[in-house]
Amino acid sequence: MTQAPSSPVTPAASSGAGDPAPGSTSSSSAASALPPGRPAPAAASSPAGPGPVQRRKTLIERVEAYISRLASKNNFWHGVTSLIWLPFAARSGIKMYRSKDDNSFTAVLPFKRFNRNWYNAMAGAALLGNAEIAGGMYVFGVCGGDYTVVCKHLEYKFLRPCFGPAVYKISPRDDVKDLVSKGGEFNFTIDMDVVQQIVKPSEREKRVGKVTVTFHVTPKAHHKSKRERRSPPATEAASPAPGAE
Repeated sequence: MTQAPSSPVTPAASSGAGDPAPGSTSSSSAASALPPGRPAPAAASSPAGPGPVQRRKTLIERVEAYISRLASKNNFWHGVTSLIWLPFAARSGIKMYRSKDDNSFTAVLPFKRFNRNWYNAMAGAALLGNAEIAGGMYVFGVCGGDYTVVCKHLEYKFLRPCFGPAVYKISPRDDVKDLVSKGGEFNFTIDMDVVQQIVKPSEREKRVGKVTVTFHVTPKAHHKSKRERRSPPATEAASPAPGAE
C-alpha cells in the first residue's frame, strides 16, 4: 500500500519579524504622530567640542611684557631699563630713531670717551657690540614683549676708522610683521650700513662698516610649553590596598 508524499512544511513567520528593533522608531510612524501642517523635527546633532583654552598670563609675565613694550617706546625708557638689564647700552649712549610709518629705523652711537680707543677713534668693540643692540631693538620693537630676540650670527666688516658719531642704517631682508603673523619661531636677517655722521654741511658721508646679523625670534609661550614638557609629570599617591588598615 503506497503512502501519498507529504507536502513540505514551511516554518511559520514570527509575529515580530516586521516590527522595528527595540529602541528604534519608524519615520513613517513618527511623521504620522505629528499634527497636520507641522514639520518633522530635525535630527539632533552632537555638540561641537570646546575650542582651545588660552592660558592666562601670570603677573610676572604681564609685568615683563609691559616693561618690554616700555623699553622700545622711546629713548628715555630705553635708557632707564638699560641701566638695569643692559648696562653696556646705557653707558655707550646709543639712541634709536624710528619713523612714524615704521619704514625706516636708525640708531646713533655718540662719539663719547667710553666708545673711543687710545688713538681717539671709535673703538671696534663699541661699533661691533652696538650693532647687535641696534638690530635687536629694531626686531624687538616690531615683535613686542611676547617674544624673545637672540642674536644667532653677526658679521662686521671694518672699512675705515670712524672719527665721529656712528649711524646704523638698518635694511631688513624680510618683512618681520609678516613672519610674526604666521606664528611660531623664525630667523630674521638684517643688513646694516654703519656711516660716520655728518657734522658740517660740507662733509661727505663716509661708510665705516658693513654688518650682517641674524636673530632667532621665539614666542615666550613656546619656552613655557617646552619647560612643561621637560618637567616630570606629577605622580598620584598610591591608593591603599583593599582591607589594609
